[in-house]
Amino acid sequence: MARAALSANIPREAEAAEKLRICLLDFLTCALESRDLPISGQAIRFAAMEQGSAPVLFTDHRVPVPQAAFANAVMGHGLVREDMHTGSVSHMGVVIMPTLLALAARRPIKGRDFIRAAILGYEAGGRFGRALINADFARFFRPTGFAGPVAGAIAGGSLMGLSEDEITSALSLAVNTMSGLNEWPATGSDEMFFHPGFAARNAVTAVELAALGARSSERALDGAAGLFAAYRPGLPLPEIAFFSDGTPELLTVYNKPVPACNYAQTPCQAMLALARQDGVRPDDVTEILVRGTRAMKLYPGCDYAGPFGRILQAKMSIHFGVAAALVHGGVTEQNYRVLDDPAIMRLAQCLTVEEGAEFNAAYPAQQGASVEVTLKDGSTRKRSLADVVPATPEGVYGRFREAATTILGVGRASKLEDAVARLETLEDVSILGTMTQS
Repeated sequence: MARAALSANIPREAEAAEKLRICLLDFLTCALESRDLPISGQAIRFAAMEQGSAPVLFTDHRVPVPQAAFANAVMGHGLVREDMHTGSVSHMGVVIMPTLLALAARRPIKGRDFIRAAILGYEAGGRFGRALINADFARFFRPTGFAGPVAGAIAGGSLMGLSEDEITSALSLAVNTMSGLNEWPATGSDEMFFHPGFAARNAVTAVELAALGARSSERALDGAAGLFAAYRPGLPLPEIAFFSDGTPELLTVYNKPVPACNYAQTPCQAMLALARQDGVRPDDVTEILVRGTRAMKLYPGCDYAGPFGRILQAKMSIHFGVAAALVHGGVTEQNYRVLDDPAIMRLAQCLTVEEGAEFNAAYPAQQGASVEVTLKDGSTRKRSLADVVPATPEGVYGRFREAATTILGVGRASKLEDAVARLETLEDVSILGTMTQS
């Protein structure tokens, strides 16, 4: 994988570069909106224990490079609205962007080099994640904690101009840091937010150690005691090749339209269609049936009807998300502010999640779901979506402007958006971090 990353020609490069700009802007928006959350405060205070050269976004802190990567990744993940790579069940942007922005504090980095490195990072994490992660794996292990270090190491190694031997060692070192368990959805605890922080910090560390001469096994992935043997025992080694089908993995990433779990997105959208187009009202509903993929049903915290003690439990729950969408007529942060709303809890308790063969057959290329409600008069209403409807580029730009104008002011918001829009022309991408600081 590492050697391919150094020499790969990127197909559809202009399209991928445009997508990268959108993902970068969305990451910045999420970090901006999350900066005052408790988990962000904890990450910022931890990072700021020492001074350094790398900016913690939307603060006045300059901290050591690994700590900046950690804090910025945690902030980017705080809303649960980060970009999503369905094939690996991973959030690559909240690892790649913090890794590259932190490393850019080491020396001037041109925008076009940042773009190429990021595209390669998404490619590496996506191809690796597809080879390792499935629904059964994700029941126990956090996918982002496994695909993220690979994505960050390849992106960071490319950005810093590492040789083939060095980037091979960076990848191998990063593989040795993979971690993340999926017990957190049961209680809505905080470790989920820190998984991309660990991945970004470890990717930076792996890249910098490799650049300093550290050597790690070339067989960390495919050796007799390597990662695939450990996590896929008895199975043939997968073949991983960059851009093998002519489509960059980045172009399969979608930007979440709402701040909730990936698997709750399509069911919430189907319920909103029932409410808006069929006139379904909360008080008339006696039963709700959600059908989707096996991965959706199995992912921890998704098939959970409550009670809800923490916001993250509600954001993971299909039951809560679908019920709240019907009650509120939309899906926003406000849906998750009251966790014991009687109307939402009644609907959540009468909701059932099932897997559907047609949705399994189309997954992960498509992430479809259907919602069927039974009304008091015994009639039913149903809406089915073949795939999640992602946030549009216009929507991503719109929510950046709304948040940034309110928090940063019109002038600073406009300058930051313009810098992202002309990213490939920047002589030094560290200006992005500088522009977020007052």
